[in-house]
Amino acid sequence: MGLPQRQVVMTTREFIEWENEQPDKHEFLAGEVFAMGGTRRAHVAVTGNCYAKLKEYLRDGPCRAFMADMKVEVQTADAVFYPDVLVTCHPDDLKADLAMSHPKVIIEVLSESTAAYDRGDKFALYRQLDSLQEYALIDPDSRRVEVFRRMDSGDWLLAASESSLGLILKSLDFRADLETVFEDV
Repeated sequence: MGLPQRQVVMTTREFIEWENEQPDKHEFLAGEVFAMGGTRRAHVAVTGNCYAKLKEYLRDGPCRAFMADMKVEVQTADAVFYPDVLVTCHPDDLKADLAMSHPKVIIEVLSESTAAYDRGDKFALYRQLDSLQEYALIDPDSRRVEVFRRMDSGDWLLAASESSLGLILKSLDFRADLETVFEDV
C-alpha cells in the first residue's frame, strides 16, 4: 500500500464510484485513500502467469479469475483493495461490475515495498472475508510460493511443505508448477 493521499473522508460506495473515474489506482481503508505505486516487470509477469493458468483451468466452470484491476471490498473492515489475482464463485460477484465481495482465493505477488503489509495487516483484513478459503503470497525474487488455507476450525494454516511444488490451491483442485508461475521472470 502506498502513502496516504490528502485527507479525504468518504464512504466505501463513494470511494468505489470516485475510483472508477481516476487515471491511477487507489486502495481504501476506513475512509482513507492510498495511492498505489507502479510494479516491476517480474511482478506483472507472475500475476499474468497465475491469471492465465487459472482462467484456462476455470473455463466452463462456476468460478472466474480476475486480475489486477478488479477490486475486492472487505465490508467488515470498510476497505477496498486490488489483489493481484482473485477467484470468485459467488453469483453476486459474477454479476458485479466494479468490486467483488466474496472471493474464494486471493493471490498477492510480493514486492519489497508491500511484502510486510501483504503478510500482516492486509492478510488480517482479508481473513474477515467468510468466503476466502486460500491466500497465496508469491515472491518473484526468492521464487517462493506460500499458500495459507482456512481450516474447518477457522484457523489459517501455512502449507509450507508444498512451496517447492508450485502454486497448489486445494479449494479449486488447481496446481501450477514453479516453472509456470515464474515463466519469463
